[in-house]
Amino acid sequence: MGSARDSTSQGKTMAAVTTPGTPTPPETPSRRGGPPLSRSVKLSFGAPSFAGAALAIPIGILLPRFYTDVVLAPAGWVALAIAIARCFDAITDPMMGWASDRTRSRWGRRKPWMALGVPLAAIAVYALFAPPRALSPQAAAVWFGVTFSLYFIFHTVYEIPHGALGAEVALDYDERSSLFGIRSVFIMFGTITAAVLPSILPGILGTDDARTVYATIAGLFAVLLVGLYALLLWKVPERREFQNREPNPLAPGVRRALRNRPFRILFLSGLIGAVPAAIPAVLLPYFTRYVLVVPNPDAVLGNLLLIYFGVGLLSIPLWMRIAQRFGKLQTLVAAALIGTAGQVLLFALDVREPWFVYLIFVLLGTQSATGIFLLPSMGADVIDYDEFLTGKRREAQFGAFWAIIPKFVSIPGASIPIALLAWQGYVPNQAQTPEVLFMIRFLIGVFPALFNIAALLILMRYPISARVHERIRDGIAAHARGETAPDPIDAHPVPPPGARAVSEEMGWFLDTFSPRELRRIMTHGPRCALNDVLGQLAIATMLTGTLAWFATRALPGLDVEPGPQAVLAVVGCGLALTALLFQVTRLPNALRLRRAPVPVEEIRRHLTQS
Repeated sequence: MGSARDSTSQGKTMAAVTTPGTPTPPETPSRRGGPPLSRSVKLSFGAPSFAGAALAIPIGILLPRFYTDVVLAPAGWVALAIAIARCFDAITDPMMGWASDRTRSRWGRRKPWMALGVPLAAIAVYALFAPPRALSPQAAAVWFGVTFSLYFIFHTVYEIPHGALGAEVALDYDERSSLFGIRSVFIMFGTITAAVLPSILPGILGTDDARTVYATIAGLFAVLLVGLYALLLWKVPERREFQNREPNPLAPGVRRALRNRPFRILFLSGLIGAVPAAIPAVLLPYFTRYVLVVPNPDAVLGNLLLIYFGVGLLSIPLWMRIAQRFGKLQTLVAAALIGTAGQVLLFALDVREPWFVYLIFVLLGTQSATGIFLLPSMGADVIDYDEFLTGKRREAQFGAFWAIIPKFVSIPGASIPIALLAWQGYVPNQAQTPEVLFMIRFLIGVFPALFNIAALLILMRYPISARVHERIRDGIAAHARGETAPDPIDAHPVPPPGARAVSEEMGWFLDTFSPRELRRIMTHGPRCALNDVLGQLAIATMLTGTLAWFATRALPGLDVEPGPQAVLAVVGCGLALTALLFQVTRLPNALRLRRAPVPVEEIRRHLTQS
């Protein structure tokens, strides 16, 4: 269940901002983003994650088996519904990030969206966990798909702005680790609570009816979600100065983000690590029930989750101290190696004794929370580097970038395992065949480990350390004064956005097009830009339609299990639709370029400074 996600001096002296070696005055707290955050602000920011994480456990781990084994929805249709819902969820992420960064209101950029999304998500999650008893298996699959989709859409509406708020509230390198570290404590407490509730609630409620227990869990945490976000909206301030900055267009923003080297490294590493991320959580209930074959599998499942998240919670202070001593990257790599070792052991030893699995989960648990606070903290550092390069604050848009493609690639991890079990002959509440048992062990153990190793190899190239981050903040301050500053990573001089060879407005406009497209425009004229966009739009449209057609053709009747092919077709259709929407956003600028061509020399200067 682990996943992959520079050592520096902690001395706080300013680096050069105009030319290397220039002495500068000592740093004051305000130079690094203001005074330290109060404890009440940090607690109010992190507290809603208690309810959010508590909902994530039943949704990610318990929900599939609840619907297949209790509600009796067909397993293949549950898998297909997960794929469809998460495709919509992934598509809404960039739109939500773009909308939040552009919001202008008396309450800020983030808070209005959280106030809208939280109550709607609370209603959707209760409906998800309280399906009517009279539903047929096929109707239950439809109910699952609709409520699951609605929950994740509303979750996006509040979660993307919440993450963006954290990136802008704390601007200091170590302060961010503290802020997200406190949030991770609430996350771990929430997951532990959700892990033990299913085993203790029957005694409290006086019934072991799974429907009653799950509806109670959903109702409890839905109310907590609303209450804790109300506390956040009251206590946590937004930075008004960021709201007054001009927002960036969507398509050029994507292109500039991809030119940000630290972002590319974190993004690609997260992309690979996300492929198997959901698999252990989805299959753990099946592992405890069918691989271990213990008298009370639900109790064993609760024990495993309690060990995993409990040890993770106790380990957070240690990992935070290690991160401050050795750096965020080194800490994350060490934790990921521990998690990978535990995954390999889980498969290679073919364990069948619960006590031995408990020991492995102690090992896995030690690193379970590190990515929760280190990755958002590293992502916030990347956003600062983007501000140095572009002059804009784009917390929500970057938060959406972190989510969209990893969400797409994790869709198979959330849906394909269930489809594979159905394909191998899975029968609910019966002894499983050796093929099904091997599939469970392989997917929960060695398969995630392979992807985590690949992600680690990429992550090792991440360049932002505490010292580099100091230079980033110094460079931002220099640009605010109208001075040229050295790039904190490769030291080449970077003028402030308003003093570059091409105006800021023109630079963002030209970034609608790729360097290859701009070179074609220089050679063949502006008409080819429109042709390129229309051609790519046509290809994306054909792919979307073809994959949608294939998905419907691969679907049998409601009384027959759909196979993995239908799930993969849905995922491909979602990716193609995302590409289609991206091309649509480029179309207005392609038409504008055709009506008012840009001089070739200005395009050449833009390519040079990019």
